[in-house]
Amino acid sequence: MYRYDNHDQTLVDERVAQFRDQMRRYLEGKISDEEFLPLRVQNGLYIQRYAPMLRIAIPYGMLASYQLRKLGEIAARYDRGYGHFTTRTNLQLNWPKLEDVPDILADLASVQMHAIQTSGNDIRNTTTDQFSGIAADEDVDPRPWCELIRQWSTFHPEFAYLPRKFKIAVTGAEEDRAAIQVHDVGLRFWRDDAGDVRVKVLAGGGLGRTPMIGGVMCEDLPWRHLLTYLEALVRVYNQFGRRDNKFKARIKILVKALGIDEFRRRVEEEWAHLKDGAQTLTEEAVSAVAEHFVDPPRREVADDAIEAYERLRGENRAFARFVTNNVTDHKVAGYKAVTLSLKRHDHSPGDVTSEDMAAVADLADEFGYGELRVTHEQNLVLTDVPVDRMEELWQRLDALGMANPTVGTLADLICCPGGDYCSLANAKSIPVAQSIQERFENLDFLYDLGPLELNISGCMNACGHHHVGHIGILGVDKKGEEYYQISLGGSQGNESSLGKILGPSFYREDVTDVIDKLLKVYVGERTPDETFLDTYRRIGLKPFKEHVYA
Repeated sequence: MYRYDNHDQTLVDERVAQFRDQMRRYLEGKISDEEFLPLRVQNGLYIQRYAPMLRIAIPYGMLASYQLRKLGEIAARYDRGYGHFTTRTNLQLNWPKLEDVPDILADLASVQMHAIQTSGNDIRNTTTDQFSGIAADEDVDPRPWCELIRQWSTFHPEFAYLPRKFKIAVTGAEEDRAAIQVHDVGLRFWRDDAGDVRVKVLAGGGLGRTPMIGGVMCEDLPWRHLLTYLEALVRVYNQFGRRDNKFKARIKILVKALGIDEFRRRVEEEWAHLKDGAQTLTEEAVSAVAEHFVDPPRREVADDAIEAYERLRGENRAFARFVTNNVTDHKVAGYKAVTLSLKRHDHSPGDVTSEDMAAVADLADEFGYGELRVTHEQNLVLTDVPVDRMEELWQRLDALGMANPTVGTLADLICCPGGDYCSLANAKSIPVAQSIQERFENLDFLYDLGPLELNISGCMNACGHHHVGHIGILGVDKKGEEYYQISLGGSQGNESSLGKILGPSFYREDVTDVIDKLLKVYVGERTPDETFLDTYRRIGLKPFKEHVYA
């Protein structure tokens, strides 16, 4: 993974010193709340419902074991002994003291981490496929390109105060696991017949108050022009995006208002001044970054070990369930990627204790090469597990409560912190998630349902990505009371779609019963081998609505 050079380390260290002085002056009353606001948000510091919240950047979801260990230490020393992994693959601390934040940032800098641009109207943390670099269906490893985007966007003087926040997602695989169609900009790297890297560029996607699917800007951008084209695109947004209404300030509103063709024309007009300029990428520049993303020294796994692994799957039902749901094919024979479930009944989805962070860091060292990934489904991934050690890993994860064989099922739901923490939330998310998990914990039932994505957001900002859940739940406020609106048919991936609202909203205590009714319709209507999404797309919203509101 990427390691800081002297420039990177100096930049982050100087940022810590700068913010330490800003915090000192704020606490002494020399800086007002209004003046402090833009200073703190671009260092990831929010003021939430009950306490400050610090959002720590995990660029494109990559973590080294020593970094995860440090995060655990920070959570134990400065917070309440846990952290929350988000749908943008960052980590949030929900209870730090204001005066401790500079020390936290200094500790992060000691392991090449930071909180820069995790908030504010700037270019946020770039996300990508959690299996990048190891996926069997990958055309182009997106990690070097994500790092180039990170370097280009960090402290970009022209884009420090955009109309609104700006999010970029990148993939290089046949299957889109980065949800590029619902980001401000989505990038799909691919190779042409000559083997040259090209980029499909989408713009104007996003969730939140006005969800939209992005439109195609360019099908085959040559890789050399990646940064100049992005520069032109963000410039057009910066110039023409609305600043009079924050609810209409995202790039998706501009693209919708202009139309994708006119927006593309303006970007290309701007690009004409930048194309082939100083920011045009060279092979040397790309190679210098790509050298950080080389394959680890994997040992060869013998054929008989692979055969023994397959036999164990056939003989041990519990192990087979774990492999089927939590283990993903690897580009190298004899290796697998293993997803660690962070969806446990005694924790909020995405939460991890300091002790568990340390334990998982140890597992990454022992069963892999000290590397982990954070997924936008709020789980963790060990990237290089040899199959002859899979049973041992499974047993260790089971002892930690992270071997739940439910990844990709209804129990693997996505959930934002909601009204328990967030000052923007209209309703609580965590109690709803826990109620659903408790009701539908029978593994045989979960497996019979098949792949099913349920996403919960506590407000229209859609941090829980409810718009693209097969079942989406949105907390809404009605005259001071918490209600929950349900949508169906959303999806992420190659065929992304936005969910349609089922009908009037429900009380919190009714939500789990409503989910039960929806599942009964699916089970009764599906044909063999149909998933929930397949059935919904075939029969539509009406049968579900009729049964729920009967």
